[in-house]
Amino acid sequence: MKQSVIQFSDVRLSYGPSSNPVEVLKGVSFSLNSNEIISIVGPSGSGKTSIIMLAAGLEKATSGIININNQNITELGENALSAIRRKNIGIVFQSFYLIPNLSALENVLLSLEADQKYNGDEEAINLLTEFGLGHRIHHLPSELSGGEQQRVAIARALINKPSVILADEPTGNLDEATSENMTKLLFAYTRAQQTALVLVTHNNELARQCDRIIELKDGNIA
Repeated sequence: MKQSVIQFSDVRLSYGPSSNPVEVLKGVSFSLNSNEIISIVGPSGSGKTSIIMLAAGLEKATSGIININNQNITELGENALSAIRRKNIGIVFQSFYLIPNLSALENVLLSLEADQKYNGDEEAINLLTEFGLGHRIHHLPSELSGGEQQRVAIARALINKPSVILADEPTGNLDEATSENMTKLLFAYTRAQQTALVLVTHNNELARQCDRIIELKDGNIA
């Protein structure tokens, strides 16, 4: 029996005054099973990135319930949400968000708890080596290409062995060839580790490679 790692139940998100709110999500419901890859597609402004932010606990839903590994996160405080992110979730953004004055290795190790960092070097080095960056672990982000920076960002998201990866246009800033290589790398690692993946993308060809497509339109699932 497959286990649900993410479940949205009638989730709504709006901004502004209650008298005239801007509705971003209008009652979205879906679930993601372990070891499943889904893509979220739709036009700009349809709420794709909002789903990533809500699932990561980086945004608060206006109403509805969001479960991560059967735990309701909608009423949790920031400390509890941070703990859930560290334990369950890896996030990859279109912008790499690497710390500029830290090496590739140090950026990956940032995701580990303080008590894990003492034992995490070897694992982080192995992960970066698997991603073809074994010779670049001590380089700063400014010394890496866009594709290399994104591989560091993905390694940082994976180092904690999360149950789900949330990827928001992870190859949007890369050229076509590098984008294809990054996608293959992300998919292969996700399958090998039996990790669930939510992939926000404008690329229909990439979306079709996923197990399932969720299409958003005007804040609803089409």
